[in-house]
Amino acid sequence: MSQPFSIRITVRGYETDVQGHLNQSVYLNYAEHARWSLLQAAGISQTGLISHGIGPVALETTIRYRRELLAGDEVDVSCAFLWGGGKTFRMEQTITKADGTVAAELTAVGGLLNLAERRLVADPQSYFKELATDPGMFGL
Repeated sequence: MSQPFSIRITVRGYETDVQGHLNQSVYLNYAEHARWSLLQAAGISQTGLISHGIGPVALETTIRYRRELLAGDEVDVSCAFLWGGGKTFRMEQTITKADGTVAAELTAVGGLLNLAERRLVADPQSYFKELATDPGMFGL
């Protein structure tokens, strides 16, 4: 597993629910933002993926809520890729408050979709290696 990439986000008031907690759907947005930030930091852009006829897809996401987040909280959202064989890969993400308290843990299964065939590519690792300027950020 690679050393997790991390990005800091401040919880905004409009992202909270009536109880003042971060709305459950926003956790997914934070996770997605961290994933795209990792891709960008590793040298992979959306246009680069599209020009190769592929796009990332989420196949499954599990969130474990550990502690509440409130407006103004600063959090670090990590992202680490875990590779196995086959067409899919896992991403493990943790949302951690600035004081070190774990607020949520996310595990996702993803793949790379061939945009012309509408099927997952057989070896997503090879695409990440080819497209990234720093494939080490993906543990490759």
